[in-house]
Amino acid sequence: MRVLLIDDDSAFTDLLAEYLVGDGFACEQATDPRAGLDRALSERFDAVILDVMMPELDGMELLRRLRRETALPVLMLTAKGDSIDRIVGLELGADDYIPKPVHPRELAARLRAVLRRQQPEAQGPSREVVVGPLRLAPASRQSWLADRELNLTVSEFDLLLLLARRPGEVLTKDELFERALRRPREPYDRSVDVHVSNLRQKLTAAGGGVEIETARALGYRLKPEG
Repeated sequence: MRVLLIDDDSAFTDLLAEYLVGDGFACEQATDPRAGLDRALSERFDAVILDVMMPELDGMELLRRLRRETALPVLMLTAKGDSIDRIVGLELGADDYIPKPVHPRELAARLRAVLRRQQPEAQGPSREVVVGPLRLAPASRQSWLADRELNLTVSEFDLLLLLARRPGEVLTKDELFERALRRPREPYDRSVDVHVSNLRQKLTAAGGGVEIETARALGYRLKPEG
């Protein structure tokens, strides 16, 4: 798997890259954020690891520009305890975030989890999941609302697929973390809530027809509108 690490701290990126290469990744580095954005858009990478705090072009703006053109998996590196950066990053389409200082082993594990989720499921293309006008094709990881294709990130697709496979049923936040994001829920972690908010916006923009309802203090359920 080819990974691009964008961070202006060259000593830090050297350390992470050395570990990731030793763990089986092909890891390339960009200490200039603009050059990193150009490479992410022009070359083939399986994922991007992106620092928030960078000069000239910060990680949030870089992610915003990246999401205009691609759903490439993105992991954000945020300052420890800075929940605002994490929420904003998720709202802009990051698939996961990791607080600094980060242990290279945890980074590798979270990276593998996102990349595993990106792989098509081992089932035929006819096994589509349909809820009202919503269609999801797990084998190709494509989704449509009526005839309009949805541009979903890895995390958004996995959450929507899990909800669509059990329409009308409330799935708890703990279950959504474990089965869609592939990690346990931590205290005050709003990742699922932010991804669901992004999904609602995309479904509405595509014309609606299905809605993700909130089950207060429990989780979420998907059902056709009306």
